[in-house]
Amino acid sequence: MLEQLLIFTRGGLILWTCQELRNALRGSPIDTLIRSCLLEERSGAASYTYDVPGASYTLKWTFHNELGLVFVAVYQKILHLLYVDELLGMVKREFSEIYDPKRTVYDDFDETFRQLRKEAEARAEEMKKSKHVMAKPVSSRALLQKTGFDGGNKKKSGVGESRKDGADDDNVKTGILENVHSNGEVASRGRVSGKENGYTNANNGAFDVNKLHKLRSKGGKKVNPVVNKVSKEEPKKKPAKMNRVWDDSPSKTKLDFTDPVSENGDDQMAVAQVVEGESMMDKDELVSSDSETEEDDEAETDKTVDSKKKGWFTSMFQSIAGKANLEKADLEPALKALKDRLMTKNVAEEIAEKLCESIAVSLEGKKLTSFTRISSTVQAATEDALVRILTPRRSIDIMRDVHVAKEQHKPYVVVFVGVNGVGKSTNLAKVAYWLQQHDVNVMMAACDTFRSGAVEQLRTHACRLQIPIFEKGYEKDPAIVAKEAIQEATRNGSDVVLVDTAGRMQDNEPLMRALSKLIYVNTPDLVLFVGEALVGNDAVDQLSKFNQKLADLSPSPSPRLIDGILLTKFDTIDDKVGAALSMVYISGAPVMFIGCGQSYTDLKKLNVKSIVKTLLK
Repeated sequence: MLEQLLIFTRGGLILWTCQELRNALRGSPIDTLIRSCLLEERSGAASYTYDVPGASYTLKWTFHNELGLVFVAVYQKILHLLYVDELLGMVKREFSEIYDPKRTVYDDFDETFRQLRKEAEARAEEMKKSKHVMAKPVSSRALLQKTGFDGGNKKKSGVGESRKDGADDDNVKTGILENVHSNGEVASRGRVSGKENGYTNANNGAFDVNKLHKLRSKGGKKVNPVVNKVSKEEPKKKPAKMNRVWDDSPSKTKLDFTDPVSENGDDQMAVAQVVEGESMMDKDELVSSDSETEEDDEAETDKTVDSKKKGWFTSMFQSIAGKANLEKADLEPALKALKDRLMTKNVAEEIAEKLCESIAVSLEGKKLTSFTRISSTVQAATEDALVRILTPRRSIDIMRDVHVAKEQHKPYVVVFVGVNGVGKSTNLAKVAYWLQQHDVNVMMAACDTFRSGAVEQLRTHACRLQIPIFEKGYEKDPAIVAKEAIQEATRNGSDVVLVDTAGRMQDNEPLMRALSKLIYVNTPDLVLFVGEALVGNDAVDQLSKFNQKLADLSPSPSPRLIDGILLTKFDTIDDKVGAALSMVYISGAPVMFIGCGQSYTDLKKLNVKSIVKTLLK
């Protein structure tokens, strides 16, 4: 049963809802669809599922891009309604004929909708019946009579019928020869009758290759007795691997390159704040003007004019008068070029494809304005879509949240998570340095009790930055270490606790379970996923599985997921900035920090305009 059907404008004005379907929906499925799907450029999907305790809905939608209308149908997920897509298309067609931008009430559309719904349901019932008739199984009795294996008929049949049965048996015993090698040549496929070849069909049409060669030799053909020369040759023996002889004498080369300095090293470690200077987080990045891009576009236009002289009058006329309505076939070449361009910028293939589908849905049916090309229209729509995706849905101001937590006399806790070797400890130190510059008391918590040298690495950063560190060594429970660190920070009056965790692959369930426990026990204020800017398709797998494991392994009914992203090694990728788009699109979490170097100052904010310009360049 259909729960609700809604028509509203892209601005959010509700024009019509069905009076008969005023069912009380649990939760807010329409608002969630707009916030999580339509505004996030995921409108290319076929449907959206909304789950709340006690109910689960499926939502389907369609757009009228020329009029700026959205049509949404809501029904129970357990019901597979076959007529919803057709009903939405019919409603869209009928409502667009009576739509007036100055009009806001359409009560007279109720009767029209009632008729359209009856027609759609009737067609769905007819389709069900036709499918049921087509899928009706044939009885085994009729099948036996058709193939001539009915025992009763065989007993009553005469000599003539027995001959027919014998002929049928011959046809059943027919075998198919495939890939029979003779004289090095592959024989063509052919049917060989069992009685003509003089063997009985005991193994469902199997044949003996030796008998086949004998029959051919009787017919006067010389048959090479070697069927397959290569198979009878003895394989060449591989040279045996020589056993390594280990010498008991110690190696002369020096394998330990540790600098023989005292473990503390306090005398030789300078305070970084004096040397490094101001963090790049507090500097505004300037985006270059669009003049270079415009020159490139003009150059590309000049090239395409020479290569496409045919049909220039038609294209010129269309650009002046404007195309009637954009169709999917018109958009396909430009969207294919856009997908290829995004993939060359290191955007995951799945994300690039979904983004192109969403742009196609938003442009289909629109009318081109005068002197406008399809490629420029697609590029403008892509630019708007990328800005919407990369702009965070909710504002996360760490400095403001730190001051709020300070007023409540508790530390602000940040947990750094991610896969192995992405630079969690190094970028944690960069964030600590940035917070230090804003007169924030920071404490580090060494909760990577798994990797050898992790505690020493973080201790080195703490000594250089003159920051207190809480550590308990190795082989301890990270959740307990983090909890004790937060308690210590509360006693000492630290404003922020930065929790370093062990690197783990997204498929390592024991380590993911330990991470889920750490987040559940300590309820941090911010969970930062540290990822490399070098990854392509793996970015989707990492983030989606991290979120999935954190949700599945958490004992909480409302588990905590990833809140923000820190992208590292951004200075090594040139214009391959697609990982930022892939990670934000798949998780919905914003990119809060970008690591762009090896010093403590090399941490900056994401410039959305710069990323969009680089992706479309």
